Amino acid sequence: MNFDKNTSGDIMLPVVESIGQGIDREAKLFFEKHKPPTDLIFDDGAEMESNRHRIAMTVLIRSLEQGFAHRNDFFVGGNMFIYYSVKQVRNQDFRGPDFFAVLGVDGTTSRQGWVVWDENGRYPDVIVELLSPSTAHEDKGKKKDIYEQVFKTPDYFVFDPFEPNSLQGWRLDASLRYQPLVPNERGWLWCETLGFWLGTWEGIVDRETATWARFFDESGNLVLLPEEAAQQQAETAQQQVEAAQKQVETAQQQVETAQQQAEKERQRGDRLAARLRELGDDPNTFNQ
Repeated sequence: MNFDKNTSGDIMLPVVESIGQGIDREAKLFFEKHKPPTDLIFDDGAEMESNRHRIAMTVLIRSLEQGFAHRNDFFVGGNMFIYYSVKQVRNQDFRGPDFFAVLGVDGTTSRQGWVVWDENGRYPDVIVELLSPSTAHEDKGKKKDIYEQVFKTPDYFVFDPFEPNSLQGWRLDASLRYQPLVPNERGWLWCETLGFWLGTWEGIVDRETATWARFFDESGNLVLLPEEAAQQQAETAQQQVEAAQKQVETAQQQVETAQQQAEKERQRGDRLAARLRELGDDPNTFNQ
């Protein structure tokens, strides 16, 4: 534990750092001492398991970018290599999570992959793997161990786009070991790092109907894709136009009603004046 001192040399209260800060500090020191390789491969030509897997990945990436549109201190990627050790490079043991997010970094920097030693020792804060029959064992076994013991990624989730009830998640505890996340009544899992729920949503994305893994805010509202947000804004604008038109129509009806009432009153006055004349009275005398 570190301690701060004031200007007089007195020892002050201990400086307590978070788990994530401690991990980042240790990783940065390691890569400062060990010179990593620079001739890295960023594309092995491997494709995703299916078109649905591809859509599921882009849904997570684009929705988080939309949900974090007000900030630029994060990076989100998918199906791209993460380099974290010299041994890994030598063995060509490529690691490319289907979805990952890193917070507290420059989000404006263009990256071909995530190279830990170029990122001050930073590892992903959140990872989602999209399961398939050929990858499920490794995603919930070897990869999970790496994300826990090497990456020390705080939040890890898995989901099979073809199995709606397959969502699982883990979070690092104080001992840096994964503990299963308990779903809420909707079956959603809370991602503390992002401040969002990760749950399932059934609907059409890119012309494919399926149950997708989607983010939801703390109140349970769906974190929209950019096109969904644009559609919502267009619908809201249209509703505002329709509401304004209704107000104009209501005002016109009120004017017409007032005019009709005034006409009725005029006609009533004319009938009354005519009746008075029939009785031999001058109606104008009643106005004096």
